[in-house]
Amino acid sequence: MSRALNNRAGLINPRTRAHIAATAATAGWHAGRSRDGWWRHRHGGYGWVGPLFWPFAYYDIYDYTLWGYGYDDPFWDYGYGDIYAGIFSPYGYDALAGYWQDRGGGRRVSGRQTSETSGKTPDQLAQLCGDDSRDIAGLPIDQIQQTLQLSDAQRAALDDLANASQKAAEQIRSACPTQIPLTAPARIAVMQQRIEAMISAVDIVQPPLQRFYNLLDDQQKARLNALGQDQRRAETSTETSTKRGDSLIDSCGGTQAGVTGWPTDEIDARVHPTEAQRASLAALQDATAKAADMLKASCQTNEAITPPARLEAVRKRLEVMLDAVKSVRTALDDFYDKLSDEQRAQFEAIGPGRSTASRETSLTPRHHRRHHANIGGVIRHFMAMVP
Repeated sequence: MSRALNNRAGLINPRTRAHIAATAATAGWHAGRSRDGWWRHRHGGYGWVGPLFWPFAYYDIYDYTLWGYGYDDPFWDYGYGDIYAGIFSPYGYDALAGYWQDRGGGRRVSGRQTSETSGKTPDQLAQLCGDDSRDIAGLPIDQIQQTLQLSDAQRAALDDLANASQKAAEQIRSACPTQIPLTAPARIAVMQQRIEAMISAVDIVQPPLQRFYNLLDDQQKARLNALGQDQRRAETSTETSTKRGDSLIDSCGGTQAGVTGWPTDEIDARVHPTEAQRASLAALQDATAKAADMLKASCQTNEAITPPARLEAVRKRLEVMLDAVKSVRTALDDFYDKLSDEQRAQFEAIGPGRSTASRETSLTPRHHRRHHANIGGVIRHFMAMVP
C-alpha cells in the first residue's frame, strides 16, 4: 500500500485522490450503499475520512499553487459543509473504530467503548494524512529545470524550495489524528488543529517560493505558468471538469449539495433542550451561519495567475476557515457543556441518523453484510487503475 500511495503519477491527479478519499470515507458502511453522502464535496471527494479531516491536504495545496487548477480544484471544495459534518458526524462509533487497528484500551459503558483513544493511528490512515516521504512532498525538480533552463542561483533557490516543501508536508502530517474523536467538540478541535498545521506549512513554503519566482525572468515565469496549463490539459483530457462558465463564487466550496439546513426538528425530538440550553443552541446556530457567510465572502472573484499569488490565496482562505472553525468551536463547547450525558449521546446520534436516512432514499440495492473499513485495500484498488 505504501508503494501505491507513493506513486506520484497517480496521486498527483486530484480526481484519483477524490476517488480514493470517497471510497475510504465510505468503506465502513454497509456493502452496496450509495456513496452520495450528504457531506460529499462538489467534485466527488469527502472532507472527512473517518476521524481524519482533509485527506491529502498537502497535495491539494501543492496542486493549486503550482499547477493552478482553479475553482474546480479540490482545495476550494472545503468549507462550511465540513464544519457541519464535524458537528453532525456521519459516522457512528462502529464505523469510526473500523479505521483503527487496535480497538482495545478504552473505558466501556454498557458494552460500548467511550474513551477518545483507541490505539495508534493505523498506517493506512497515516498515509491519507500525508506521509513524510520525499516522493509525496517533492517538487518536479527535473521538469522545472529542463523547461526553464535555470542558472546556478536559480537552481539553488529551487533546491531551497524543495526542502521547504518537504518540511511543510511533515508539518501537515504532524496533525494526523492519534485518537478517535467521538464527540462534536473533539471533531471540531481536530479540524482546527489540521487547519493550523496547514497554515504553518504555507508559512514554511511562501518565502522560498517567492524568492525562487523573483529570480526568474519574464520568459521563465511565462514558461512556469505554461507548465501548469499543460498539466491541467493532461489531467482533464479524458475527464470532465467544472465548466469555466460557472461563477467562481458558486464553484468555491461553501456548502455541500446535501447540507440543506440545521436539523432543528431532530435536535428537539432527540435532545429535548431546556430553555437555557436553547439559548446556547441558538448561539451555536448563529455562529455556524456566520461561519458560512465568512467562507462565502472569502471566495475570490478572480483566479490568481502566478504560483506565489495562488499560495497567498490559499493562506487567506485557510485563515478564514480557521476563524470560522474557532467561532463555531466556542459556541459548540458552550452548548455541549450544558447537556447531560444522555443528551450528548442523543446529539451525537443525529449525524449517523441523517446519513442513514439519506442513503436509504438511494436506488442503489442494499445488503445487510457489515464490514469495517479496509483503507489499504481500497487504495490499492484505485492505484491499480493508474497507468
